[in-house]
Amino acid sequence: MNQGNTLQPQIDEDSIDIIALLKSFWNSRVLIIKVVSLFTIIGFLVAILSKNEYTASSTIVPIVGGKSVDGKLGGLASLAGINLGGSSGGASGEISPELYPEILSSVPFQLELLETKLKIEEVDTLVTYKEYYEEFFNPGVLSTFKKYTIGLPGVVISLFKNEEDVKNKITRKNDIIKISNTEYGLIEGLSSKISLNVNAKEGFISISATMPEPEASAQLTLRAQLLLQEYAMRFKTQKSIEQLKYIEERYLEKQKEFDTIKLKLALFQDQNNAINTAVAKSKLLQLQSEYDLTFTVYSELANQLETQRLQVKKDTPIFTILKPVTIPSEKSGPKRALILIVFTFLGLVFSLGYILLKDFLKDFKKDWEAKV
Repeated sequence: MNQGNTLQPQIDEDSIDIIALLKSFWNSRVLIIKVVSLFTIIGFLVAILSKNEYTASSTIVPIVGGKSVDGKLGGLASLAGINLGGSSGGASGEISPELYPEILSSVPFQLELLETKLKIEEVDTLVTYKEYYEEFFNPGVLSTFKKYTIGLPGVVISLFKNEEDVKNKITRKNDIIKISNTEYGLIEGLSSKISLNVNAKEGFISISATMPEPEASAQLTLRAQLLLQEYAMRFKTQKSIEQLKYIEERYLEKQKEFDTIKLKLALFQDQNNAINTAVAKSKLLQLQSEYDLTFTVYSELANQLETQRLQVKKDTPIFTILKPVTIPSEKSGPKRALILIVFTFLGLVFSLGYILLKDFLKDFKKDWEAKV
């Protein structure tokens, strides 16, 4: 019974706190309305001033052949100093799903995408992505406002960059890529406009690109798709192509050796039509043995060369287009209604938080003065 009486004041105190809190909000309702209205107006301006965006997409399925064929030549090829045993260098098997995002985010891939030709409205000729954002793109009032408010420190810092950094320049030295600050900024912007989704379970890849103009978004998506396929093919067939080059070199070497021994045997036979001596017979037998051995290895290499050429084709990925790139007819952004709702909600949260913080500071000040 006493325990119930002890809990009752605590419950009443909590109820009084909630009521006091609601009363505090009610007394500050004018402030809340003003702040929410201000944020709603800001959200409305942001929604209206934001430029339209269009997103084009494509879905592809990479199909790769099975395991590479056995590249073993046999004992005679080994005697000739040629060891091609095993597979074609690990080029077989499926491409890892993690490979495609790595390709997309690589600097060489992004640099090639910067050179994508785009059809832009009010421009007669095709322009590259880089030229578009350097010479023709109008960011709009909102982007300009953000640049010289939130992004003002970055603008100031860029003014102090030396001329070497400001130049639109790409240099390659010893396989090290050096890009300018201008290129770096373009790559960052491009990365935010290209997205790639790999569905490893179902085995398909989705690529999409967002641009201010519908046709440009489709062109950028198609270029990203074709470039991704090219990089994947290059990566997948690299080892089998290197193996093919190695076999071709050995094949040409053995071909020269075979032609030499063949000519030597023919000359010896022409010069010794009537072979009566044991020395001549021994020499003929030696030349014939060399000829047979060289011809056998040469034939094996010829067969292996054709086999490896087939293996390169087998290792080359084939991409099936599930969803081709189409020019979007409807804009993908900005979502103006969502922007308005978010800003209105932020205004409500900001105003209520301000009231709570103000009351907390007021109580804290009273407690501090009382203790002093």
